[in-house]
Order: sequence, then structure tokens, then C-alpha cells
Amino acid sequence: MSTGAIIAIVVAALIVIALLVVLSRRGRERRLDARRDEAHQIRRDAEVSRAQADQTRAEAEERAARARREEAGAREQAARAEAGQREAQERHIEADRIDPDADEREALERDEREQGSKDPGGVTSHGRDS
Repeated sequence: MSTGAIIAIVVAALIVIALLVVLSRRGRERRLDARRDEAHQIRRDAEVSRAQADQTRAEAEERAARARREEAGAREQAARAEAGQREAQERHIEADRIDPDADEREALERDEREQGSKDPGGVTSHGRDS
């Protein structure tokens, strides 16, 4: 073979090798870009999920606070009702004490009935009978 042919073969081989290297790098860059895009999409989805979870948590905390306020209002109302019942009972006792026609036995029976009608049990803030 002539020197020119050998040089042409070597040059052609170098060109083919260079072309393979360039194509390999382009393919690698495309794969890396695809992975970058996929990672970016996953991060975006994660941010959306986090925002939804934060909103759900805030709504749950708001409902819990509302429930605590309602429970406090119910306790306050029950305390007022109990105080009103005590006051009414004390007024009955006072009226029975003052009234010369009042029968003590009837007054005691009425007081016992009123005491018996009060339900000592009930539902607590935890939903169980006390």
C-alpha cells in the first residue's frame, strides 16, 4: 500500500472516531437533559403536594380551634344553666321557708325530684360518658 492510502485510511479512521465521540457526547447530553427535565417536574409536583398539605393542615387547625371555641362556649352555657337552676332551687327553698302554708314534706319531695332529674353523667369533651 502506498503511503497516501495509509494516510487516507488513518485520517478516515480519525474522522470516524471523532464523529463517534461527538455523537456519543450529544446522546449523553440529551439523556442528561431528559433527566434534568424529569427532576424538575418531580420537584414541581412535590411543591404542589406540599402546598396542598399545608392548606389541609391549616384547615384542620382552624376546625380544631373552632371546635375548642364551641366546647368552651358549651361549658360556659352549661355553667350558667346550672347557676340558674341553683338560684331557682334556692328561691323555692326561701319561698317554702316563708310560706306558712307550705308543707315541708312536699318541699323536700320536690327538691329530691329536682336533684334526681339532674343527669350527673353525660358526654365529656372526649365523647365518652363520664
